[in-house]
Amino acid sequence: MGEYKPADLRNITLLGHGSSGKTSLSEAMLFAAGAVSRLGRIEDKNTVSDYDEEEHRRGLSVSASVLSFEWQKKKLNVVDAPGYTDFVGEVKNALRAVDAGVLVICAASGVEVGAELHWQYLKDEGLPSFIFVNKMDRDNANFEQALEQLSQKFDGKFVPVQIPVGAQAELKGVVDLVTMKAYMGPDAAEQDIPADIAADVQVARMQMVELAVEIDDELMMKYLEEEEITDDEIVSALSRGARSGDLTLVFAGSATERIGVKSFLNAMIRFAPSPVDVVRKATDVASGEEVELTCDINGPLVAQVFKTLADPFVGKMSFFRVFSGSLTSDSRVYNVNQQAEQRVGQVFIPFGKDQKIAERIVAGDIGVVNKLDVTVTSDTLCDRGEQYQVAPIAYPQPLFSVAVFPKSKADLDKMGQGLARLTEEDNTLRVERNSETNELIISGMGDSHIQIAARKLASKFGVEIETELPKIAYRETITQIGQVQGRHKKQTGGRGQFGDCWIRFEPLERGAGFEFANEIFGGSVPKQYVPAVEKGLNEVLSDGVIAGYPTVDLKAIIYDGSYHPVDSSEMAFKLAAHLAFKNGIPLCAPVLLEPVMNVVVTVPEESMGDILGDLNTRRARVSGMESARGNGIVTAQVPLAEIQRYATDLRSMTQGRGYFSMEFSHYDIVPSHLIEQIQADAKERAERE
Repeated sequence: MGEYKPADLRNITLLGHGSSGKTSLSEAMLFAAGAVSRLGRIEDKNTVSDYDEEEHRRGLSVSASVLSFEWQKKKLNVVDAPGYTDFVGEVKNALRAVDAGVLVICAASGVEVGAELHWQYLKDEGLPSFIFVNKMDRDNANFEQALEQLSQKFDGKFVPVQIPVGAQAELKGVVDLVTMKAYMGPDAAEQDIPADIAADVQVARMQMVELAVEIDDELMMKYLEEEEITDDEIVSALSRGARSGDLTLVFAGSATERIGVKSFLNAMIRFAPSPVDVVRKATDVASGEEVELTCDINGPLVAQVFKTLADPFVGKMSFFRVFSGSLTSDSRVYNVNQQAEQRVGQVFIPFGKDQKIAERIVAGDIGVVNKLDVTVTSDTLCDRGEQYQVAPIAYPQPLFSVAVFPKSKADLDKMGQGLARLTEEDNTLRVERNSETNELIISGMGDSHIQIAARKLASKFGVEIETELPKIAYRETITQIGQVQGRHKKQTGGRGQFGDCWIRFEPLERGAGFEFANEIFGGSVPKQYVPAVEKGLNEVLSDGVIAGYPTVDLKAIIYDGSYHPVDSSEMAFKLAAHLAFKNGIPLCAPVLLEPVMNVVVTVPEESMGDILGDLNTRRARVSGMESARGNGIVTAQVPLAEIQRYATDLRSMTQGRGYFSMEFSHYDIVPSHLIEQIQADAKERAERE
């Protein structure tokens, strides 16, 4: 495959709910274009885009895969993105690499939750959208019903450009409403429109033309004056409407039966934008100003890494999209994000798990390069003398966390590096050490996401781990003022130990931490011993009196005490402070605090009652409910202890049609009836450790 001008490139991603047929459609496109000689099937585990062992095991995509092929002397880069909501990071990566998105809808199931999410991501990125109504051969497939659902669920004008001939077992082909020809069977044999659907086709054509002429005032005048409108004028208007986002063009067919696929490929060449049609922005590092990038092969180099793959044999693979200039084999580039020069070896054109050697990757195209040591996903590569930075890819917050433990000493030695490589590959995975519970926590988008990460860790990096739900980072605080004497006296022959301090404990507002103050006048405790009292208190704050959790949001004031000229020492006053804390905090009405999360849950309206009932059992405080396009949206605050497995539970309650987001809000007091169980759990854990 040679080099193509930017205007001859089409970069699209296939999006949609899991099992809507994105991978089957990508395979059918490759077969139609002659890029593969045999049509792969997901069931046979031989598709080009689903090549990972985990994808074969599960029968679904878990990673975005890039496929490049030629059609009508144009080059198409098709990114097959996962539909399962756990792998949203791969969808975000795919959207950054392309100029348009194709939302694949199952003709029988209609618009499902994954499609709704992906539609929103498309709108967030400001990319043109197309719809392919797939699986028209399935029982209960209904094209009109799918169209109706699209209009109900999404904003915008949906314009069928192809309509199916027949449906379900009777699916025979598609009619192109621009050429007004029928394309029958898997080989898209051109025929006249069957007489029995001619009237329906005329109505659909008229509706398409009416929406197309709205895009162009001159065309509208011609239409109103009943002048003839050419097919080229219709194509031009539909293209402009699609690229501006005013129109969403709809196609139909069956990927597995290969019906409608060639017509769809023709339509992508006709209607999908080329890289020169899409405005891309970057920041000029020297001036700090935002500039528009021109998709020019001879312009300054601006490329962004949109995906990183950790391959145990090849090393790190960086997939990139060139927005300006060209990235050449055996060259040097500058990574703006890391402020480091990178040596580029051989560049390749990606094709599933394989790559084809290229001399350079030009503006508008997608490539891959190996072994860029410091470069990670979202980094911008450019010329050192002319630096631009593309905005980083925005990822959602993780929803599901587990504590990670190595199975053996050998695993412990390799675990840190393995996890670091995994998080380089997947930006929705986060790994951090919780300083309060001292656990290593890995967070992701759901249970399956974490399971797959653990398996990758074992298969790619030879690290076996065990996981369990993380400890909740409870805290303790006080609610009343109390004062106490801390007195440490010990005589053991020779020099003794003596420290005596009076401390007043006062509650502070949430988040204030710990404060220490000195109100001693007259030298009852010499100045040199006061820091020892503060240090002693800091030492015991981490072991609270209720259940051994850190004590926060309090002020300790030393206001009196006594000392011995010989026996007093810093150590004695530190131990006196320990006693003051241990005896004084129980006098201040101590309480246990728990982390509370802000949660937004989106579910089909028919599930709202079940979701609200379930949230009530989780001690949720619901602050808002609203409806939007057939979905109910609940805003609530929920203790973290109650929603650690909510990603899994919500899917079960809604058959995978509900989703949620959450972020930390604040710490709040644990109800008294729960404290006994938390104390018992803390004691059991301490004994186990």
